[in-house]
Amino acid sequence: MFESLSDRFEGIFKRLRGKGRLSPEDVDEVLREIRTALLEADVNLSVARGFAARVKERAVGVEVSEALNPAQQVIKIVHDELVATLGGETLRIAYASKPPTVVLMAGLQGSGKTTNAAKLAKWFKAQGRQPLLVGADLQRPAAVEQLKTLGRQIDVPVFGGESGGDPVATATEGLDQARRTGRDVLIVDTAGRLAIDEELMEQVRRISGAVSPDYTFLVIDAMTGQDAVATAEAFHRTLALDGVILTKLDGDARGGAALSVKEVVGRPIAFASNGEKLEDFDLFHPDRLAGRILGMGDVLTLIEKAEQVYEKEEAEEAAAKLFEGRFTLDDFLDQMQQVKKMGPISNLVGMIPGLPKELKGAQIEDKELARIEAIIRSMTTQERAYPEIIDGSRRLRIANGSGSTASEVSLLVKQFREVQKMMKKMANVPGIGKRMTKQQKKKQKARKGPGGRTALPPPPPFQLPGLN
Repeated sequence: MFESLSDRFEGIFKRLRGKGRLSPEDVDEVLREIRTALLEADVNLSVARGFAARVKERAVGVEVSEALNPAQQVIKIVHDELVATLGGETLRIAYASKPPTVVLMAGLQGSGKTTNAAKLAKWFKAQGRQPLLVGADLQRPAAVEQLKTLGRQIDVPVFGGESGGDPVATATEGLDQARRTGRDVLIVDTAGRLAIDEELMEQVRRISGAVSPDYTFLVIDAMTGQDAVATAEAFHRTLALDGVILTKLDGDARGGAALSVKEVVGRPIAFASNGEKLEDFDLFHPDRLAGRILGMGDVLTLIEKAEQVYEKEEAEEAAAKLFEGRFTLDDFLDQMQQVKKMGPISNLVGMIPGLPKELKGAQIEDKELARIEAIIRSMTTQERAYPEIIDGSRRLRIANGSGSTASEVSLLVKQFREVQKMMKKMANVPGIGKRMTKQQKKKQKARKGPGGRTALPPPPPFQLPGLN
């Protein structure tokens, strides 16, 4: 979403780094470019002006720091101001002293409100809570059924009224149901409209009055730009929002809504949805997004995603195999399955700091992983363990079985063997390969017989008998 803005900032900072000191003229030029970059990204005009003014105030005579040169200090100032513009701090949910904690979901039709109600329920469940979803959108056909389907996917109960019924009564009954069944979080999905109207506002106002929510979140589509900010302003006048849930952050819009909503509405972005899957949802971290916009990556989110899908012992086992040269294409296939669980590959690439611009801009699609997977699955067990036995006839058979070409099979095998060689070399690097993992220690101990001799036979050599 922020590719064009990131590119503009990268160009600005590249020129800054070439200067030993910054004159007032240099600062003015940088500020003009920053303001233009923000406006091109569809940032609200007053927000863009205020941002530039704050950067100028701090950058004139640049703040003294022995650790940073003037250019680095301007970059730091821009980063700090971006974080502040995006909301400053990550929202911390405070739970009601007397359960349930009530969350009211509001928004226009098509913003993804119902789906994000389920995503939020899944998030609460991951925090150890017991949520209940309430379908109070009784006007849109099948809205309650959609919520029930999503609820089944995440194993969260759904309380819903009849189509055409009273949404206020449904929300009140849902609250009673949560209290009776011991549910400590109640998420109420309300009706939306294609546009803001008085009937919509009156209905959501009455529901809010009936359930007294601890949090009122507005779901807005980041792809709609400044319209999203105008929608947030209108709802805030009616409901006194606690935060915004921003959807479609993985889209190709310019991102102005994310950079404008906090300053214009006065309420932070609480959660962000950056994919279609129910797990593509988390707390919004202003500092992490600021880092991504400025090309600094987002290592913390990348680590958190990895921790969600990787078991510690499995990761240690995979590392041990890599360093010992026992990592096969079967192991590689297992690792691919884990990576796919972390979300779209293009999203993950954007979190890695220091990548070349060309790689970040490359269209890395999940279908590329599917093609590699098809090639590996077309191999025999023996070929996956010892890919060096794959000759011309085997390559042709694998290519035909996977819908690829023989050259693509050769390239995959060649790249895999290069990785194996590289990891064997890294095994001798102090602090990397020489740190024996717990799994390695256990295996080493298991291989020792009486007198410390190896009890188990060593792994077979790569060159199999009878094969040249």
